[in-house]
Amino acid sequence: MMSLERVLVGSALMLLLGNASALDGKKIFTEGGSQPGAMPCVACHGADGGGLAAAGFPRLAGLPAPYLRKQLEDFKRGSRANPVMQPLATALTDAEIDAVSQALAVMPGAVPQAVHRSEMPVDAAQKLAQQGAWERQIPACASCHGPAGTGVGDAFPPLAGQPAAYLAAQLTAWQNGTRHNDPNDLMGHIAKALTPAEVQGVAQYFAALKWEAKP
Repeated sequence: MMSLERVLVGSALMLLLGNASALDGKKIFTEGGSQPGAMPCVACHGADGGGLAAAGFPRLAGLPAPYLRKQLEDFKRGSRANPVMQPLATALTDAEIDAVSQALAVMPGAVPQAVHRSEMPVDAAQKLAQQGAWERQIPACASCHGPAGTGVGDAFPPLAGQPAAYLAAQLTAWQNGTRHNDPNDLMGHIAKALTPAEVQGVAQYFAALKWEAKP
């Protein structure tokens, strides 16, 4: 029979190993990876992972680890194009991608304002976001990303509070095919049905949804 001492030592080692990934990930976030070119994420995404709205750099803190991991892997493979992120992701090892994704996922996020789909939309952008335009086969953004744009599961990320420039850039990338990393090209089909004015309107709508830092 295994002694109590061995059980305790084994449990302690498991806890240490479990925490190692998050600790290494935080170091990658603040200092960069082990390979040349793997620059620290903090330079563009802020010390708290909250992003830099003025520059269009998105919030990463609190996003699901599987979603973050997939985006970095897609940058690395080229199925999501970005002149800044592609070389940075390519310089990260698979283990570093996993570690930094887990570290970002547990960073303190924020609490969004309440949004109810039963409320009457006040403009075309809000109507598109909350109700869609089914006559044009455009589903509501809220159908997948949640009424308040807080995201649903690992596949549908939060939109609320992300920089308008970032959101508009992603919709434009899906329109022109430089981003094509979602299942069944769902976002590609939706984005291509939007007018330039609708792209800007929806982006500004979600960017304006306020988030408050968690205590």
